[in-house]
Amino acid sequence: MTDKDKRDDLIKDDSSLHNENTKEVVENDVDHSNMSVDDLLATYDKESSRLRNLSGFAGKLVLFLAVAMSIFHLYTAAHGTLLAMKQRSLHMIFAFALGFLLYPGSEKSKKDKVSILDWIFVVVSIVVWGYIFLNVEAIALKGGKLSQMDMILGSIAILITLEVTRRVVGPELPIVTIVFLLYAYFGRSMPGMLAHRGFNVQRIVGHMYMTTEGIMGTPLGVSATFVFMFILFGSVLDKTGVGQFFIDFAYALTGSTRSGPAMTSVLSSGLMGSISGSSVANTVTTGAFTIPLMKKVGYKPYYAGAVEATSSTGGQIMPPVMGAAAFIMADFTGFKYVDIIRAAVIPAVLYYIAVGTMVHLEACKLGLKGMPRDQLPKLGKIFREKGYLVIPLIVIITMLIMQKTPMYSALGGIVTAVVVAGAMSLIKKDKSFTLKDIVLALESGAKSSLGVACACACAGMIVGVVTLTGFGLRIAELIVKIAQGQLLPTLMLTMVASLILGMGLPTTAKYIVLATMAVPAITKLNVNLMAAHLFILYFGVVADVTPPVALAAYAGAGIAGANSMKTGVQAFKLSIGAFIIPYVFAMDSHLIMVESVTGTTVNWLPLFTALPTIASALIGTMCLAGFIEGYLFAKCKVWERGLLLVAALSLLVPGLVSDLIGLAVLAFVFVCQKVLRKKRLA
Repeated sequence: MTDKDKRDDLIKDDSSLHNENTKEVVENDVDHSNMSVDDLLATYDKESSRLRNLSGFAGKLVLFLAVAMSIFHLYTAAHGTLLAMKQRSLHMIFAFALGFLLYPGSEKSKKDKVSILDWIFVVVSIVVWGYIFLNVEAIALKGGKLSQMDMILGSIAILITLEVTRRVVGPELPIVTIVFLLYAYFGRSMPGMLAHRGFNVQRIVGHMYMTTEGIMGTPLGVSATFVFMFILFGSVLDKTGVGQFFIDFAYALTGSTRSGPAMTSVLSSGLMGSISGSSVANTVTTGAFTIPLMKKVGYKPYYAGAVEATSSTGGQIMPPVMGAAAFIMADFTGFKYVDIIRAAVIPAVLYYIAVGTMVHLEACKLGLKGMPRDQLPKLGKIFREKGYLVIPLIVIITMLIMQKTPMYSALGGIVTAVVVAGAMSLIKKDKSFTLKDIVLALESGAKSSLGVACACACAGMIVGVVTLTGFGLRIAELIVKIAQGQLLPTLMLTMVASLILGMGLPTTAKYIVLATMAVPAITKLNVNLMAAHLFILYFGVVADVTPPVALAAYAGAGIAGANSMKTGVQAFKLSIGAFIIPYVFAMDSHLIMVESVTGTTVNWLPLFTALPTIASALIGTMCLAGFIEGYLFAKCKVWERGLLLVAALSLLVPGLVSDLIGLAVLAFVFVCQKVLRKKRLA
């Protein structure tokens, strides 16, 4: 029996997954546990749920445009990008044309046919952005003066950007953008600190359409370069089978432990999430395998769904890829991408240690056991048969360390993946990776980039209004004033703003908005720039598992057949480390090994200097896990649980005195649970 057969044998009988320990009445919820991965994506992923399924001429045109878009970006990655406005406008032509073809205007629109209005939108998109592409030099010579044609095309550009973003991403971001545009016009009528002199329609349209400060600003520039390449890299890896390799590797490594499949979920989702960058997509792809196995060994369905959602969401803060927002951060701050990876790695590892500790303690509390070793794939066999799949990841990390640009590094990873997978397919003669897979990867990469491209274009207008009106500095002053100049209240206000924005905006758009408004407030209080940007990134990410709009958690609930809100609350509890760790490195940047930031240069701390902070944070996260689970070495009494919270907070707060207090409290709990309780039992 092969390893795959063993896995399939474990999950094929759905009725066997519901023993006495895992029965749950699902009230007011639809059981989606038997749905396919594609169906689950369509249900919980906003972008996938609206996609048309086209055939005939329209289907072939979509394939052609998607492949052409990928080839264009591969070419510019290899030979150098075009002028900024040319690169971005051509990127927009592809993205908008595909967006209007693939996403219908409403739920009532036909999913198998493109309407006449949508064809008009496609043509208009080509005209509007083609005008910029063909007239870059003439626009530069105008010095901001707009002709009547410029005004007409610019107004149309704003409208179609709002419309395509509404279709692809959802209505929330366009609504926020419209509010900002109105603020740019009516600023003279605003009260107090929010007032500005106001700008006429011509100035606003020109700023948004004909400069690199609006729609084609920094966010879109990142989408048109680094982000697209890494999305394409993820699509190529997916076609090579690296996702299944990660699952097999994690399962072989952790399947026999007490927490078994739950620890497999934590490890495999972290590995896959680090390159996929999508919380929901990662939840349904790896969760289709891990969640049924977690239910089988005894985890409650809602808990199994929450573990997968929490682990998948953490992929956006786990190097080396970290989702699209990290690339935007590199462009916003001027930091080298490799520096961001270096700073992010320890907090990300702590996050996964916290999640892993909680699922292990839950297994101990329930008295669960791991899977028998004879039912697990063999680690040596996995690496012999599929170890070559990690070569592209090694290549991309090596290139980043060698100071190659992220765009060129992604190109190196893509070429390596194609060459290695193609060569192994020829050697094995199994047709596991063919020319058709390459074409499908090019198509999938382009389609997957649409959400980011549209969100970045729309968010670019928000950034444009902020820079035009000085709104960012006003908000920073307002936040500091409300917090009375205190760091902790300022950080808490920023966290709340991020979670509220997270109810409707994707991570990239959310990060862009907060980077322009909240970061100045945090840095005013002597938090270094690296820590400030990582702080808002964390809270942008964990919104995916924070009710009431916890999309990744709801996707996990769909697979598990569990109550959505109950799963969301449990996912929030499991991700508690992501709510605490950012405060630690914001108040003490030793945790990210940063001593100070001078301009765009990061001054690093030696590892031995940062070790005490890292060690106390590590122990603190474990205490926090014990508090959440109500279990450490044995089931905690109420007062023991309270002491674990005190120990966790003491260890996580920077300072020698607080660390000693935390260790003393932990030692007391240890004595109570291990020594005194054992004597009583004896």
